Amino acid sequence: MAKMVLLAQYLSINGTVLSSNTKKAELSVEVEDKDVTNFASLGWKEVLGGLKSGELACEFLQDFAATQLDSIMWPLLGTVVAFEVRADQGAVSTSNPKYTGSILIKGWNPIEGSVGDEATSGLTFPTSGAVTRATV
Repeated sequence: MAKMVLLAQYLSINGTVLSSNTKKAELSVEVEDKDVTNFASLGWKEVLGGLKSGELACEFLQDFAATQLDSIMWPLLGTVVAFEVRADQGAVSTSNPKYTGSILIKGWNPIEGSVGDEATSGLTFPTSGAVTRATV
């Protein structure tokens, strides 16, 4: 089994590549479990998959300079925008799939941290609609 260390993760939000400002990007998806247990289940719980959902959790290194992170993210507040995330900035392939979809920018933390900390902004954005995986 191959092992990997994340060294050059790729993140794009609303068509803007934010990899140089991104410290962490975690995409998680899940399916609701719906209980369909009945008397014919003979005492065993039975479940079926329901609605799918996802989240894109990001930790950014803040930059307030003109045309940088804060000026990119602030206008997106409250909108649904496209995202793409990959384990590596290299070309999309079977060993470097891309995951795409849309996220709701439901919040923005322009200033976070304590004395001596790096200026970061950490948020989790819910997906809106399908998340897809592609290798080309």
